[in-house]
Amino acid sequence: MTLRVLVPQKVAHEGLALLEAAGHVVVEPSGTDIPTLRKYISTCQAVLTRTLPLPRAVLEAAPDLKVISRHGVGVDHIDLNYCREQNIIVTNAPEANVVAVAEHALMLLLALAKNLIACDNELRRGNFEARNSLYGIEVANKTLGVVGLGKIGQAVAARAAIGLGMNVVGFDPYVDATNLDPAIRVVSLEDLLTTADVVSVHVPLTTATRGLFDAQRFDLMKPGSYFINCSRGEVVNEKALENALLSGKLRGAGLDVFEEEPLPVGHPLTHLTNVLLTPHMAAHNNESMIRMAVHAAQGIIAVAEDREPQWPVMLP
Repeated sequence: MTLRVLVPQKVAHEGLALLEAAGHVVVEPSGTDIPTLRKYISTCQAVLTRTLPLPRAVLEAAPDLKVISRHGVGVDHIDLNYCREQNIIVTNAPEANVVAVAEHALMLLLALAKNLIACDNELRRGNFEARNSLYGIEVANKTLGVVGLGKIGQAVAARAAIGLGMNVVGFDPYVDATNLDPAIRVVSLEDLLTTADVVSVHVPLTTATRGLFDAQRFDLMKPGSYFINCSRGEVVNEKALENALLSGKLRGAGLDVFEEEPLPVGHPLTHLTNVLLTPHMAAHNNESMIRMAVHAAQGIIAVAEDREPQWPVMLP
């Protein structure tokens, strides 16, 4: 079966080439506003999507839509209820960006622990004597708390334990602890927050995780600890995080995701010197962008050939 595949955002050429080699037609819209998307999707049977929202208002314009394939992992921007109602298959690429996100989280951890940004800024100002005041900490033998022990969380834990010599505790109510690396000690969320020197969050955005980190949870965290979020911004109450940073409860934070994206110019977090910010790009490196495009394309090809996709998403 030949499909017309809507690709509304730029993806690696390798993914598009795979679709075309399988005989499918790639459709790239002239814009991403809802009227334009409705126009282009109306003639398509598949969508290869990155982060662009796909609400019912867009999807209902495609009467022949068979599959939506996510270039990445999270599917909170897709109307999954509509997909269930219309028997639209949704796939994603949960193995494509594991290494990229895990490395990014550890990069934030080390940059914070070593005061990297402050040291760089001071040296550029000519302050070589900063070497005698901007001391960081060693992460070896410190405790890393990983919230969310899916593929990415486990990758972060393994690299921290083996590569950095950290003690690792983890929390995930949906994972069988017997299947985890023995280096990860599974504990309650409360125990994790009170004992971890660094908390790194790797959970999907669901009704259960929205606002998971609020003032109460930050109050539980160990004084002087670090907080890292490479999952979804809505998991964190940013005002509560800001207060924890200003009060000194937290020593620093590394954030790749935000409640509102793009992050507004002048946002309070941008004024805090103990916060390291990146623009929702943890999954973005040369290798992972190719894998995400290829894996997403493979999901569409599988559906077109009446095969079970390798990574189907469970619909609500």
